[in-house]
Amino acid sequence: MKDLLKQDQDVRQAVEELSRLLSDLPQVKEFQALSEKVAANEKLTRLEEAIKAAQKDAVQFEFYGKPQAKQAALSEADRLTAEYDSLPLVIAYREKLLEVNDLLQYVTDGIQRGVETLLESEPK
Repeated sequence: MKDLLKQDQDVRQAVEELSRLLSDLPQVKEFQALSEKVAANEKLTRLEEAIKAAQKDAVQFEFYGKPQAKQAALSEADRLTAEYDSLPLVIAYREKLLEVNDLLQYVTDGIQRGVETLLESEPK
């Protein structure tokens, strides 16, 4: 039982160290900085709220059987979404998100390969 607890503690320490190392990477720091800018950007917040409101309107118009009003609300939601998607901050955020996701996938794949190698080398 002590061996299992020791292994669990070792794994936790390794995960904490890996997390610290990852958070120190420039790509991750850049992503975190962009995330803060996105969260603090009032224009983005207003656009997000307007998109949600237009989508909500479309659902309500559909419920009340008003297809033309529904289509107008969907068109407005699409227009606002296109405006949102074209903002430089949103583009930069999404690019950095993809970069960080790729990095995490690379690390995850490496860990998986290492675990599989260890499992395959253990006597059965």
